[in-house]
Amino acid sequence: MPDRRAPLIFDGHNDVLLKLSITGGRTAVAGFVSGRDGHIDVPRAKAGGFGGGFFAMFVRSPIDIDNKTEQMTQPEYDLPLPEAITQTQALPVVLEQAALLLQMEETGSLKICRNVADIEDAFEQGRIAAIMHMEGAEAIDPDFHTLDVLYAAGLRSIGPVWSRPTIFGEGVPFRFPSTGDIGGGLTDAGKALVKRCNEKGILIDLSHLNEKGFWDVAELSKAPLVATHSNAYAICPHARNLTDKQLEAIAKSDGMVGLNFASAFLREDGQMDSGFPIETMLKHLDHLIGILGEDCVGLGSDFDGALIPDVIGDVAGLANLVTAMRAHGYSDKLITKLAHENWLRVLAITWGESSK
Repeated sequence: MPDRRAPLIFDGHNDVLLKLSITGGRTAVAGFVSGRDGHIDVPRAKAGGFGGGFFAMFVRSPIDIDNKTEQMTQPEYDLPLPEAITQTQALPVVLEQAALLLQMEETGSLKICRNVADIEDAFEQGRIAAIMHMEGAEAIDPDFHTLDVLYAAGLRSIGPVWSRPTIFGEGVPFRFPSTGDIGGGLTDAGKALVKRCNEKGILIDLSHLNEKGFWDVAELSKAPLVATHSNAYAICPHARNLTDKQLEAIAKSDGMVGLNFASAFLREDGQMDSGFPIETMLKHLDHLIGILGEDCVGLGSDFDGALIPDVIGDVAGLANLVTAMRAHGYSDKLITKLAHENWLRVLAITWGESSK
């Protein structure tokens, strides 16, 4: 039974749309409602207290998964960046995944949220609150026609890159140990994207962006800095994680970091191995809270897109994390902030519904 004291969890990142698209597309949506293989479906969401989160539209690169997994079990590794993907390749995939999210809304189990009031309404109605998010902006043209259309469909968050270059900037490879200080910053198109997202109230996700791109966004953006699914480099020195200097900049902007559940970004040894204690996750949370404060940290699981710790397993295991937080000494007030209040606060600012 779920802990009735536990607040609903709003989560910074999942890849369920990708998994549905490769396991049947529209025919797979029924499984999301009734139960499916993978990390998230409606029955397990209710069991784990999952109230919703960022649903990513993502275009895969061709990767040898077995080779990637083998390399990421070595003491050190450096996987090359995948090649860039053109808009012509990306746009049909993104439109398919956007259509899947619309179909999920039609089932009545989920609501696409365009403002914080929508999220709160979904919580009240017992529906999953979904933010339409784009991970990697390959489908966006430099004139932003696609951005405008997707915004009308519900897009409210975008990551300029995944771990491969786009016309907007460069991502970081899966490299350990390594900082994210790899490659160049935002292109002119990337700087224009930041400005356009600020104008429309679209959240700019810094996860996957390299350090130079991060600092370009920090200099240009008028919105809080947000990394939807990233961890502390001080604990796990992976290229995907954020240095204390980056965390301090996010704190200064009154932004957010969502704790990524991906095993390789949590473990101090950077290994893709899910057999480790939940205390490792708490160590990252302690570090993030120590720099960002209690109002700027949340969760960003990467469900359906990563190897999740065994102690969590899937979305039903969120209840285990809440229990561990409480045993660790986190107050009910802090747990509620981490669960969803901090996300709603930063979204309200980003989307122009409240001021700092």
